[in-house]
Amino acid sequence: MPLLGRSQRIVQIRSQLAKLGESRTPVLIQGESGTGKEVAARELFDNAPRGHFVPIDCGSLVGPLMESELFGHTKGAFTGAGEAKRGLLELANGGTAFFDEIGDLPLEMQVKLLRVLQEREFRPVGSLQRIRVDIRIVAATHRDLQREVAAGRFREDLFHRLNVVRLTLPPLRERKEDIPVLVDHFLAATGRRYVIAAEAMEGIQRYDWPGNVREVKNCIDRMMAFNSGPVLHFNDLPSNVMNGCHPEENGIRAMAVAVGSPGGAVLPLQEVERRAIEQALAYTRGDRSMAAHLLGIGRTTLYRKLKEYGHPPAHGAAAIDPPAA
Repeated sequence: MPLLGRSQRIVQIRSQLAKLGESRTPVLIQGESGTGKEVAARELFDNAPRGHFVPIDCGSLVGPLMESELFGHTKGAFTGAGEAKRGLLELANGGTAFFDEIGDLPLEMQVKLLRVLQEREFRPVGSLQRIRVDIRIVAATHRDLQREVAAGRFREDLFHRLNVVRLTLPPLRERKEDIPVLVDHFLAATGRRYVIAAEAMEGIQRYDWPGNVREVKNCIDRMMAFNSGPVLHFNDLPSNVMNGCHPEENGIRAMAVAVGSPGGAVLPLQEVERRAIEQALAYTRGDRSMAAHLLGIGRTTLYRKLKEYGHPPAHGAAAIDPPAA
């Protein structure tokens, strides 16, 4: 999947990735979890493919076998080493080694990686022979590596080796114009015909997406899993997305201001709340999930309020009887 979006920042990053494709310069990609750092790294590689693209999960390089995983080992190098094994760096020789979440790499492995970057060679565990490598290093992290350096959790010399070119992927909440592009892509990827209803798309665009692109994909996958299609409605959204939407300032959430009694008399707060709920249900034609969204409260809270009031309102407004058990 390419790095999707039409926002100015994403267009700019794609342009930078295209220019960097032929270079062997190290690239550091920063961004929150789920923003597409590996997608950007793969696009960088695909712009000028050479050798193999080898992802290396730095969080998994822990324990006694981490050197073997990265550098390989000879037969009999340690208990259980029944045969020789090539390491990830050797597999990346001639291509690109992508160090995912480089900020999670243990300090002892940071020293060894720095030596590889400086000398362009390494020695497999149990071997006396050094292997020369020609690899491009692309690293990604959700951490602020400069802060990690200041805290003593990341080597300053390794940081400067990696930080030759730095790209920062913006979070989705800062580029909401990219959301429809992402939604369309994830829908099309299923091979089935689905359409997002207008109110669902509105809710999707109001949500801040703390999990970024990955959370959007999970949301669309969930909506399709629980809906036989072809239209995906607001009620199909996960509850955290519905409850996390930000209604417009002139929406039903502000309705309490507009439901004052004739002549400007001050109403008890409970009566204001009751009338706001009545109008929200009237506006949504009894759709409790949508009413809760517009009021800026959770569905559980709305149901509790419905039980408190218990009777249909006068003057033809929508009934607010509690839902059936």
